[in-house]
Amino acid sequence: MSDFDDEHFLGLLSIYALTADRSRELLVLLEDADGIEAYEWYEKFAISDYSESFALNTLGKANGTAGDSLSHHFGQKFSSFDQYYGPDSSRNCAKIYHSAWWFSSPCHQSNLGGNYGNNTLGMGINWMTFRSHEHSLKLAAMMIRPRPGYRQ
Repeated sequence: MSDFDDEHFLGLLSIYALTADRSRELLVLLEDADGIEAYEWYEKFAISDYSESFALNTLGKANGTAGDSLSHHFGQKFSSFDQYYGPDSSRNCAKIYHSAWWFSSPCHQSNLGGNYGNNTLGMGINWMTFRSHEHSLKLAAMMIRPRPGYRQ
């Protein structure tokens, strides 16, 4: 039995499968330690398959109250500590921040794979335009659904 009150990651293969068959949108829900909530909605969202390291290859226009901290990562491959694909090969952002994400240069403006509760600069669950790199978020959720009215 799963506990959905804890951390949960759907997995890159599942996210790819969800976004490959038809046009999807993304809603990012955020909440800080004080209970302040924000959101950012992206009109299009998709990632590539394994052969392209699950790159963030589709990201539409953003709108919301959190500010756009994901577009900075557009086109980046998904990296982890043992498989790093960031643009600066001399600096493994996944190892530095103990996380997995679509790291860019410099490492990230958002990092929803960060360490829960860690307010050290850049180490936590961060969304730069909402609470900066020094405030780890209490809640972060990425929700994907078909684009309303879109037909393949």
